[in-house]
Amino acid sequence: MKFLSLARRKGVDVAGLASAMRRFPQVLENVRVEHKERLEDAAEVWNAVREAQDMLGATGRVLVRASGTEPLVRVMVEAESEGVASGCAEVLAEIVADALA
Repeated sequence: MKFLSLARRKGVDVAGLASAMRRFPQVLENVRVEHKERLEDAAEVWNAVREAQDMLGATGRVLVRASGTEPLVRVMVEAESEGVASGCAEVLAEIVADALA
């Protein structure tokens, strides 16, 4: 609804507004862990996530969450380049694996 409302306010059609959006590569790492329930309290993981978000700034994002059905933690990184996203995701995946082993 917000997207449609924005298009109306700007006086452009939806296709025109959508074409202005820039797509960034996303990398997803599924990290098999023994203790996914410890993620919430894993300070080393959240410190690393904050550092990654600071490094990416406004040009990327990081999402780390435990799977609801599998013994996994999912690490998703979106960045301007696939190389940056991949490198960041790999580092975070290693930290998650070590912290939740």
